[in-house]
Amino acid sequence: MIMPLKPVRLWECSREERERLLRRSELDVASVATQVRQIVEEVREKGDEAVIHYTELFDGVRLDPLRLRVSEEELREAYERVSADVVKAMKSAARAIRKFHLKQLPREWMVQLQPGIKAGQLVRPLASVGIYAPGGLARYPSSVLMAAIPAKVAGVERVIMCTPPSRDGEVDPAMLVAADLAGVEAVFRIGGAQAIAAMAYGTQTVPKVDKVVGPGNVYVVAAKQAVATEVEVDFAAGPSEVLILADSSANANYVAADMMAQAEHDPAAAAVLVTVSEELASKVLALLQRELGEAPRREIVSRSLEKYGSIVLARNLAEAVEFVNAYAPEHLQLMVKHPQRVLKEVKNAGAIFIGPYSPVAAGDFAIGPNHILPTGGAARGRSGISVMDFLKLPTVQALTRRGLKQVAGIVEKLAEVEGLPNHARSVRVRLGEER
Repeated sequence: MIMPLKPVRLWECSREERERLLRRSELDVASVATQVRQIVEEVREKGDEAVIHYTELFDGVRLDPLRLRVSEEELREAYERVSADVVKAMKSAARAIRKFHLKQLPREWMVQLQPGIKAGQLVRPLASVGIYAPGGLARYPSSVLMAAIPAKVAGVERVIMCTPPSRDGEVDPAMLVAADLAGVEAVFRIGGAQAIAAMAYGTQTVPKVDKVVGPGNVYVVAAKQAVATEVEVDFAAGPSEVLILADSSANANYVAADMMAQAEHDPAAAAVLVTVSEELASKVLALLQRELGEAPRREIVSRSLEKYGSIVLARNLAEAVEFVNAYAPEHLQLMVKHPQRVLKEVKNAGAIFIGPYSPVAAGDFAIGPNHILPTGGAARGRSGISVMDFLKLPTVQALTRRGLKQVAGIVEKLAEVEGLPNHARSVRVRLGEER
């Protein structure tokens, strides 16, 4: 198998070449937008009838309305169909995720800003959340845990989940076990755009929720955009990506293994090495060449590396970090001699893994921080899923007469500037200056 990568010297790149290095797979939402809008509208108008129609059309299975919801018996049987070792691993992962996200919970507070004026912040969970869990050719029970557990930690009372059925109408038992461990109240065997619409608008069987979260394909992303005026949605998580920043101290075997681990996700996944060491770049390239021939999922790995993989050489760590911040990776690994010094300069990344014994795979499954993260450079503007995605932070203000009198002049002046005389009057009547 021909190795699709070759090192690129960053300082020799033109502006166009740099932009190519920063490019990742993009979901072509526009290509399916019209079709998705039709699906969403039909589900809004016809409820279960439309859901059943599109499930048969896209998933090849005709469901009875009574079978849209996974039964309690199916949930119990799922534990019998999943090995005890896998259940044990999922329980351990669930504990770690819960423990980490409990630390994210904000506190309510109230402070006296001046005599007679108090203000503060409350913490209130959303009432209901819908989790979308991709199915079909892949299954991601870890993503079910990552989406649902923070919602339950935040205090969301009702968490439901939609996931596509297989051709025989079943739902993967590992997904059902994960949903049960995470506290999901109800699971529905519905996938694609029709699932997003069902949770956004509600049907005869599926309850309407306040927010929809979870990764999905282009149809799911387009459906989220279509329902965003009706329900809150999370970000569009695209194909997975890693950027490894390494110097001469890095172990080339570890770097190559991590690049292949990321590339096996999807032909559109991105695995990038940025290094100041030409020797390391050569070693990693040779290892990838050797291992690709025998690697499981080698066709996927090869296509991913060919299209979105890169080995980038920088003259120094400062230039390398500048590229990291421009790339804004979903996953950033720091395999450098002094990672804490570099960490201070990192501004844009979804999740950061420090040192040779911190592979992304550990974070995917076992550590606790969330692995539903912004991709495609979106880490420049937001972080991954956290308890904050399931909370509202209303403010509260309490003034005495004395406090109101202190700010009356400010209110009156700004009300005058903005042409809102009744704002000023609402203060004066309280102070007895006007009836």
